[in-house]
Amino acid sequence: MLPDPAQPSAADQAQPRLAGRAHPPAPAPAQPPLPEHAPPSRRFLARATLVTASLSVAAALLGLVRDQSLARLFGAGQDTDSFLVAWTVPEFAATLLIEDGLAFALIPAFSMALARRAQGSPGDPVRSLVAGTLPRLALAFTAVGTLLALAAPQFVEAIAPGLPDPSLAVDCTRLTATCVLSFGLAGYCSAALRAHRRFLAPAAIYVVYNAGIITAMFTLGGRWGVRSAAAGVAAGGCLMVAVQLPSLIREVCRRRTGRADAEPVAAAQPLDVPLLATVLLFALCRQSQVLVERFLASVLPSGAISHLNYAQKVAQIPMTLSMMLCTVTFPVVARALADGDTERARDRVERDLALAACLVLLGTAAVVACAPQLIGLLFQRGAFTAQDTAATAEVMRVYALGLLGQTLTGVLVRSYFSAGRATWYPVAAMTAGIIATSWIGAGTVGAWGVTGIAAANATGITLTAVLLLAGMGSRSVPIRTGPVLRELSRPLRAAVPAAVAGGVVASLPSAPLAGLAAGGATVTVVFVLLAWALGAQGFAPALRSVRTLTRRLAHAVLR
Repeated sequence: MLPDPAQPSAADQAQPRLAGRAHPPAPAPAQPPLPEHAPPSRRFLARATLVTASLSVAAALLGLVRDQSLARLFGAGQDTDSFLVAWTVPEFAATLLIEDGLAFALIPAFSMALARRAQGSPGDPVRSLVAGTLPRLALAFTAVGTLLALAAPQFVEAIAPGLPDPSLAVDCTRLTATCVLSFGLAGYCSAALRAHRRFLAPAAIYVVYNAGIITAMFTLGGRWGVRSAAAGVAAGGCLMVAVQLPSLIREVCRRRTGRADAEPVAAAQPLDVPLLATVLLFALCRQSQVLVERFLASVLPSGAISHLNYAQKVAQIPMTLSMMLCTVTFPVVARALADGDTERARDRVERDLALAACLVLLGTAAVVACAPQLIGLLFQRGAFTAQDTAATAEVMRVYALGLLGQTLTGVLVRSYFSAGRATWYPVAAMTAGIIATSWIGAGTVGAWGVTGIAAANATGITLTAVLLLAGMGSRSVPIRTGPVLRELSRPLRAAVPAAVAGGVVASLPSAPLAGLAAGGATVTVVFVLLAWALGAQGFAPALRSVRTLTRRLAHAVLR
């Protein structure tokens, strides 16, 4: 098992102890600084990123196995479409409660509480924050999940009015409604642990979640059909909480070092309601892209929703991998702002933008070049036919054009909310993107089908990214927009010829595996050479990250 990167090594612990003996402070005995109080070192960030990357890759691979199992067992027809309508619930819950919404509010709040704890505030600000937020949020999650289960028929009718038989979708929705509570608790634990610089348990949640769904499909699929996948969602959500709860209890219950046992108890600190409202509305607007897509696709022939879903799942892998560093550095940015260090926060966000853009554009070029080979290798078996492969690959190529916008939106919005203050600008930017997606999708679905829906998605999220970048300044971390744009243009110019060259080479071999290998290698070589020649700043950190990951994995395997 990988170690928790937040645990200091013996060498890291020794230096503060020696310093304490040489210069003992007058008011209290010297104590080594807690890991969440000391500024993060490069070594810490590298170890945290390695843990997050390793488990994120494992989760992504299990996610592919999950989707492959769904395609193999149930194909891309009416039953799968019904489950994917119910799948809207965990997709929304993951965005609102784990990945974006709740995390944007809780990580700055916990970072501020930790900063106050480090400054010696009376009581324990962390425990008071938990006491003031967790019970209320758990009650709200329970109420929303119960309401959704009761209103499942109306939900299905609103999401996909064109389904020929909505009863299966209703059954699946009632099962997936349980994830509102489980995902909410998992997101709370994840945000609190990341603010404490504990990344091992939060990075493992999607591993156990996907494992639960896969197990349920294969054990219950023969009797329950596609309902088994919905039951797996319910079980996986419980596992996400279980894997994090012990770590959270240890952090919250840990006695403050150097404090008297009879310290005064701080009053429970409620969460900032305006901040929570803005982050949840932003996440809701962002995830409503899925609602728009499935609403438009529900009137198309059976399988359209499934093709769109499979295309998105594969195309989003480069975005997910490119966002791993931001998952680690968001608490760092929030803590820097809580400490008043705006310059350190700005430098961190600019480096994140450069690195994330390099990684996602390399992945985008590979997806565009090798789409048929990827989909064929991953899904074309059992009930998933060659026609499904061709339709899904076409959609995926168009959808991939919005991956840079998806990544930039994910990085930039963190800077807006990292200070822990409510701001409505990201909500307005995302609303503009959703309006564009809806109008373009409605205008193109008749002529282009799911391809028009994918094009609308790419256009809408790119518009949102442009608006967020244009609004940087007093509303968020004040990055230098001009240099950032020039830096982003370098990997973009490298990705276009890399995708073209890779597509030509991938089409030459008749075997999908050989085409994928040849096309992927061509994309990588062309992109690396052009990015190096153009002087992309995110390129060197990306190579160092890959080298570090390779060395550590090799050491773990060969030792």
